[in-house]
Amino acid sequence: MDLQGILQKISELIWGTPLLVLLVGTGVYLTIRLKLLQIFKLPLALKYVFGKDEESEDESTKGDVTSFAALCTALSATIGTGNIVGVATAITAGGPGALFWMWIAAFFGMATKYAEGVLAIKYREVDENGQMAGGPMYYIQNGLGLKWLAKIFAILGVGVAFFGIGTFGQVKSISDAASITFNVPVIVTSVIVTIVVALVILGGIKRISKVSEMVVPFMAVLYVLGAMLVLIFNYTAIPAAVSLILNSAFNPEATLGGVAGITVQMAIQKGVGRGVFSNEAGLGSAPIAAAAAKTNSPVRQGLISMSGTFFDTIIICTMTGLAIILTGSLDTGLEGAALTTAAFETGLPFAEIGKYVVNIGLIFFAFTTILGWNYYGERCMEYLAGVKAIMPYRIIFIVLVAVGPFMPLNLIFIIADIVNGLMALPNLIGIIGLRKVIVQETEAFFKDLKEQKKIEA
Repeated sequence: MDLQGILQKISELIWGTPLLVLLVGTGVYLTIRLKLLQIFKLPLALKYVFGKDEESEDESTKGDVTSFAALCTALSATIGTGNIVGVATAITAGGPGALFWMWIAAFFGMATKYAEGVLAIKYREVDENGQMAGGPMYYIQNGLGLKWLAKIFAILGVGVAFFGIGTFGQVKSISDAASITFNVPVIVTSVIVTIVVALVILGGIKRISKVSEMVVPFMAVLYVLGAMLVLIFNYTAIPAAVSLILNSAFNPEATLGGVAGITVQMAIQKGVGRGVFSNEAGLGSAPIAAAAAKTNSPVRQGLISMSGTFFDTIIICTMTGLAIILTGSLDTGLEGAALTTAAFETGLPFAEIGKYVVNIGLIFFAFTTILGWNYYGERCMEYLAGVKAIMPYRIIFIVLVAVGPFMPLNLIFIIADIVNGLMALPNLIGIIGLRKVIVQETEAFFKDLKEQKKIEA
């Protein structure tokens, strides 16, 4: 067996049943302990996201950017190619039922993402530049006292930023989409993307958050509107599509007639696995961005962070999955972005519009993922080597973005999967080890909120 074959086996082992059970199991435990917070407190979370942020306007509030900007920075990394390519891959490999298991992973993942946001604010620090620094490495070190484990997480975070989610795969997606849609040569795309990325990331978190605050809502709304049009023009097929999703989630052999040997286990594994890849709940990436938020309340930021999983998977991934299933595009034999493109072309009255919606969305999604993961890797590098390492890190990151479109991706994606999966382990240890802190902070916050409402009444 060659090196790639060995690494593929390692990747399959890491992303096997034990890790997926641990990821979802952590979410299930938190859901129970937090009393279904992702259901009963979602309206409050959305109010914090879209309402007036008076706390961030207060000069005494600690933080670098508004809570909304911090959410957009986190969403810039999570709303990415997984929402277009990942959903298509999950449904191709696990059948329509995989979408149901993506919903399950997202539902419990919302509790995990909430916990990450709480711990990010609770244990963050001010670095030598006067900026907020936080994330799993800080709550593992400051909360659990396990500095060695925190360093392992940070090393893996830099690895994912450099060689996985942050660079090669995203730039390759951009160059392919630009070539297919606008016939732009790869070298031209490489130069343009590199220059734009450099201009943004050299400005640090404030510039990244400003760009994310503008681009993320725009790209999400554009893509969701396109997907909604597909559903509207094919509304009569929605009931049958939902029925197919539910039936094939529990009995794919009977529902699909044994197509490609899809089993319940495959539907669960692909759905949960791709769901986690899409929203990153439990991987430990989002709390790095959450730590920069201007807020004095861990719970408030936790609720805002939780809404990110709702937007990413419950809304955007669902739109993609339904579009693929109800248009019958799953039977075309296509995969990845080509499958999603075919669904939009079939579902919309003018085929060309579908191609542009998917591929322009893919370009924006991939670009903002580059920005988000650059910031994650930068914070991890700073934790390991101090602020002096930030500029060398940025330069290396920019160089890797430049060469991304020309890299053979098979081996890179396997390595990225391995490092990404390993990232989750120290983070989950941190969350489980600090579970009592999460519950205590939550109970204290809502007790104070209840008393405050009584006083105002």
